[in-house]
Amino acid sequence: MTRAEMRRAAQTANRRSSRTTTERHGPGVRPAASSRRGTSGERRLIDYPRADRRGLGRWLPSWKQVLTVLMLLVGGTFGAVGFAYATVSVPSVNPSTQLQNNVFYWSDGSQMASVGQVNRQNVSLSQVPSDVQWDFLAAENASFYTDPGVDPQGILRALYHMAEGGQVQSGSTITQQFVKNTYLSQDQTLSRKFKEIMISLKIGAKLSKQQILQGYLNSNYYGRGAYGIEAAAQAYYHLPVERLNVSQGAFLAATVNEPSVMMNADDPQARPQATARWKYVLNRMAAIGKLSPTQEQRYLRAGFPVPKPMSRSGSMSGQVGYLVQIAEQYVEQHSSISDQQLNQGGYQIHTTFDRHQVSELSASVARMRGQHLDPRHRPADRNVQVGAASVDPATGAIVALYGGDGWNKGHYSDNANSSGVPVGSTFKPFDLAAALDHGAVLSPGQPPSPITPESRFDGDNGIEIKNQQGQYLPDGSDPTGLLHQQNDVSTKWGYITLRKAMEQSVNTPYVQLGEYVGYDTVENEALAAGLLRSSLQYDTAGFYIGTSTPSAIRMADAYGTFAADGVHHEPYSVTEVLDGGRQLPGFTPPAGTRAMPASTADTVTDVLRDVVEHGTGTNASALGRPAAGKTGTTDDYKSAWFIGYTPQLSTAVTMFKEGSGNSGLRSMSGVGGYSKVFGADMPTQVWLGYMSAALQGRPVTSFPPAPPLGQGANENGAPSATPSASPAESPSSTPSPTTPAPSPSPSVTPCSDIPGGCTSPTAPTPSPSPTGPGLTGGLLGPGGGKQGNGGGPSPHR
Repeated sequence: MTRAEMRRAAQTANRRSSRTTTERHGPGVRPAASSRRGTSGERRLIDYPRADRRGLGRWLPSWKQVLTVLMLLVGGTFGAVGFAYATVSVPSVNPSTQLQNNVFYWSDGSQMASVGQVNRQNVSLSQVPSDVQWDFLAAENASFYTDPGVDPQGILRALYHMAEGGQVQSGSTITQQFVKNTYLSQDQTLSRKFKEIMISLKIGAKLSKQQILQGYLNSNYYGRGAYGIEAAAQAYYHLPVERLNVSQGAFLAATVNEPSVMMNADDPQARPQATARWKYVLNRMAAIGKLSPTQEQRYLRAGFPVPKPMSRSGSMSGQVGYLVQIAEQYVEQHSSISDQQLNQGGYQIHTTFDRHQVSELSASVARMRGQHLDPRHRPADRNVQVGAASVDPATGAIVALYGGDGWNKGHYSDNANSSGVPVGSTFKPFDLAAALDHGAVLSPGQPPSPITPESRFDGDNGIEIKNQQGQYLPDGSDPTGLLHQQNDVSTKWGYITLRKAMEQSVNTPYVQLGEYVGYDTVENEALAAGLLRSSLQYDTAGFYIGTSTPSAIRMADAYGTFAADGVHHEPYSVTEVLDGGRQLPGFTPPAGTRAMPASTADTVTDVLRDVVEHGTGTNASALGRPAAGKTGTTDDYKSAWFIGYTPQLSTAVTMFKEGSGNSGLRSMSGVGGYSKVFGADMPTQVWLGYMSAALQGRPVTSFPPAPPLGQGANENGAPSATPSASPAESPSSTPSPTTPAPSPSPSVTPCSDIPGGCTSPTAPTPSPSPTGPGLTGGLLGPGGGKQGNGGGPSPHR
């Protein structure tokens, strides 16, 4: 057979086969085997595009193919999510979210200062009213208590908007927002959102709903620099979170999403938008059944809860820096809280400081400065410092301080709480109290003799001083010579009573009295009254007339012991410390202790009342109510004091001039236009202005009467008659606090507070030390120098 015949035979066979197939399956249908094979005849794993279709049908998948793909997608998604859930771990808490501040409160409960890197105070959920909690749940996540921690619809909505390049929408659950705030960055990315979802699912299974809601409320930013709901309550309504109502809570819930709008809601121009957000939250509360329609309408009729204007409660300007410093020191001294723990924040510290009285004390200092000091035009007025403290004698509570110009003006040392400023003759009341309690050894080898304010001692200038053994004291600057104690002038006082010597600040009677009583006895009396051992300087006879350097706080407190009938209360500045709502132990007000018999305290008070009524402190008598006090001025006018008290309040004011660097105190001669600066002048003016305002409206209270004590023993059988040379006691002998004092005549004892007299050699005077807290367990250093002639600083007006 030829090749052409063979081709014809094959074509004939094919045509027959095609006809047979058509007859069996119908036209246009190929055998099934062809659907599973390619052109090479091999079987295909996935028949797509479909080989047995033509045109559009070739690209349409079969229902089996669609179902298979869907099953693969769902399975893959669940597998990927499961893998991610298993591999994603809950990261460590972002340290910045744990930063808190310490909040300090005035004695009336209002906020004094917020101190820390972040304005946040974490609170427990139990401190947040239930209705306020639901404000947030209604606005953000009503299904919070039933959902697993994520909201699929919210997630899809957020992913859609992020894919479009828009902002993340409010669809995240409270759990997700808590996770974002606490564990993650604030980046708006798909990867961060996916991680947020995974961690939220784990957190939802790990923490209780209450823990999550508490963390959410404490971690949100609410505007006005407030992180957490406690800081927000203070920032907008000046209230603790416990006192928020539903309407105020609705406002705070609205700030979470739009803090930039809500933070200025006290501005009428921003009010409409803020009001709309507030109404939305109340509407949501009603919609989920947490407010009845009647309640909702009542809140709407009451009107928008306008927030308080933004305050500067966190500022450390003015006196607040010193008050916070005192309170922090007290907290550390009376608890197990370390300095490091305190710096980490989270404490609510309630203080004894009275906002009104602190303001009045600061204003009184400002008035005195404005009237007398002109540092721009009078060089002598430069670097003049004032310190003051006011204490409640009945409790020891420190109600007011003046520490200086303020931290905001670069003055960081607290003048009210620093050591280094000698107190001068304001120390003399402790000499008298010790003598009243223990008597004095007037004759060697004899028992102590009873002493009263009417006991007489030699008040002449330049007398030699004897000890209990009858030996004359040597001169510290000249071992070969004897100490000749100086007064201010050479007036022949003769033998005068201790009362008169206190009134006129005559030195010699009290130096001699102190020697007869004894160093240890006088020291113990001062310690019992409230001074610290570290501040007492008793290496010379000058100890008895004020070489010691207690702080103004301690002096006010010690004089308060006299005001409280001899009962001493340790000065304290903190009444309560809370840590996350938990009250810490150790801050119960100190109990009073008997420092001296009531008869002793009342007798000292009676003598100090004479100082105000007839002596160097007559400027204080303008208070117009019973008051007792003592002036003090030290060597070369380097410090001037006035300490006075009523039954309700004891206040100490000190004034001194700092030298450059560490050169110590400088003379205040010429300050304020006064040739000689006495405690009776500018310090008394500060005291009078403050006490008048602080006691305004309070009842006038009298001191207990002094008990009758008789004449008491006299030194060396001194005559009972008062020397005729006694100077006049006219109040006019004291310079007015409002006019510069001229150099007084000898008859008015012009330098009675100056150690060693006006012309005697002077000793170095210590500079104030800002390091000592001046409170119980404080670190006040001795701070005082030795008097070369043993004379010590001398008291005056």
